[in-house]
Amino acid sequence: MPSPTLHGTSEQADPPAVSAEVRQELAEVGRSLESAHPMEVIRWAADRYADRLTMATAFGPEGCLIIHWLAAVAPRTHVFNLDTGYQFRETLDLRNRIAERYGIDVALERPDTSVAEYERLHGGPLYRTDPDRCCGDRKLAVVRRVLAHFSAWMSGIRRDQSPDRAAAPIVGWDHKFGVVKVSPLATWTKAQVWDAIVREGVPYNLLHDQGYVSIGCAPCTRTVAHGEDERAGRWTGTAKTECGLHSRSP
Repeated sequence: MPSPTLHGTSEQADPPAVSAEVRQELAEVGRSLESAHPMEVIRWAADRYADRLTMATAFGPEGCLIIHWLAAVAPRTHVFNLDTGYQFRETLDLRNRIAERYGIDVALERPDTSVAEYERLHGGPLYRTDPDRCCGDRKLAVVRRVLAHFSAWMSGIRRDQSPDRAAAPIVGWDHKFGVVKVSPLATWTKAQVWDAIVREGVPYNLLHDQGYVSIGCAPCTRTVAHGEDERAGRWTGTAKTECGLHSRSP
């Protein structure tokens, strides 16, 4: 299967298109990997795309587990984090623990403006008044910039996390960013992820021990009560449940 040719830049409005033939072939690969262990999916992606493969992580439990497997399968894979300027200190500390454990130095990809400059331009924290715009400027725009240099990216999303993610394929074409998207843990559950983390001794964000389940930017994340949806602690008080990276394209 030919690699999609990327022509995108951070300024490009529309992502590269892909033929129906390539989309169909990706769908077939995804179906063939439905019952595969996530490490097999990661190995396939690394063999197929080599240095044209990248991984985005917010250092959630799924991302940490994928890094754990990457260290064994393809440790030279480029891994990056969206450093919005609003992350918890514990999240950034975990990056250092990951580096010490696996020798994988996760790149911190930042927006063009600092938090101070961004808030000055918008008359204060935009996450309070327009969280979609804030995520768009400080996350989505950065991802587009990074993915312009790659043919495929991996994420740690699971189908059982939210309605937006329920139909996520193991492998498919990401229309939003114009690259192949690989989700090794799509079929796994939260319990399976944590069982593997405990069994393998994988480093994780210490905020999870304090009641935080899904961890994003500090101002937009709270602890989750027993019985609440695992993403209930994100953007409380709004209808927003996704930053936009993994939501379905319109």
